[in-house]
Amino acid sequence: MSNALLRIIQDPPPDYIFELSEGGIAYVRPGTTQPAFEPLEAGVIVPSPMADNVLRADALSDTVRALVGTAPGRKRGRAVLILPDFCARVVVLEFDSLPTDPKEQLALVRFRMKRSVPFDLESAAISFHSQTRKGKGVEVIVVAAALEIVARYEAPFRAAGLHPGLVTTSGIAMIDLERRPEISVLVRMSGRVVSVLVLNAGVLKLVRTVELPELSHEELLGVLFPTMAFIEDHFHSKPARLLFCGIGDVDGWESELGVPVEILQSRFGIPTQYNAGLHGYLQSMVEGAGASAA
Repeated sequence: MSNALLRIIQDPPPDYIFELSEGGIAYVRPGTTQPAFEPLEAGVIVPSPMADNVLRADALSDTVRALVGTAPGRKRGRAVLILPDFCARVVVLEFDSLPTDPKEQLALVRFRMKRSVPFDLESAAISFHSQTRKGKGVEVIVVAAALEIVARYEAPFRAAGLHPGLVTTSGIAMIDLERRPEISVLVRMSGRVVSVLVLNAGVLKLVRTVELPELSHEELLGVLFPTMAFIEDHFHSKPARLLFCGIGDVDGWESELGVPVEILQSRFGIPTQYNAGLHGYLQSMVEGAGASAA
C-alpha cells in the first residue's frame, strides 16, 4: 500500500481520478476531463480521523467495479484517490531548519505532530512537503492519516485492478484552484464538515477541518471569525477574498465578514461539495501540461 498522501509526481497521467465522500464518488474516466458523479447510499462512507470510514465495504466495492468494469488479463491501471478532508489531519508546521536526512526529517515531523492528531502516529501514513518562505526557517505541509483508514479506502480499487499511485486529500487537491497573488480563503462544506484553507499567493498557511454540530449560519461563522482573526494577526490585513464551495447562496456573507465573497470555480465548471478536490487535481494536470509545453 502506498503511504504517500502528498507528493509531486511526474509519472504519466493516471487512468482514473476518484474523489470519495459520504455522498458518493466523483470521477474522471480515461481519456476525458469531464467530471462525473456516482452517488452512494447513506452510511457507506462516514469520514472520521479515528474510526473506520468504509462501513459498507461491499457496497463501495460494487460501485467501484461498476465504474471501472472488469476485463480478465487487463493491465493494472493507475488511479488517483482523493479522500475526505476529515479522515486525515493536515497542518502547516514552522521549523528553524530541517535536517538533510529524510529519516531525521520524518522523526522531527512526527515529534511535532504528536499533539496535533487524535490517532497513533506510529501506525499512520505521513507525508510532508517543504514550502519556501521569506526570511529564515521553513514551512512544512504535513498530511497524516491512520494506515488502516487509508487501506480500507484503497482496497476496492485494488480489487478492481487499479493501482492507487497517489492518495491525497480533497483540501490539498483544492489548492490548485486558487493561485492569485493575494491572501485568499477557501471555504468548502461537505456534509457537516467545513474545510477552511488560508492561502497566500497559492502557498498554504493554515488548514482547519471542523465537523459542525449542525448546519447553520452561526456554526459556520464560529469557524470563520477565528480564521479571519488569524489572518489579521499574522498578515496585518484582511484577505482579498473568500471562496465558497458547497455552501449555497453567498448573499449577505460579504457585508457580515467585511471581505469580498466569491463562488469557487475551476476550468471545468463550478465545483461542488463532492468534487472540489477532483476539480483541483484536473486543473493542476492541465496547467502542468501547459507549463511543460511552454
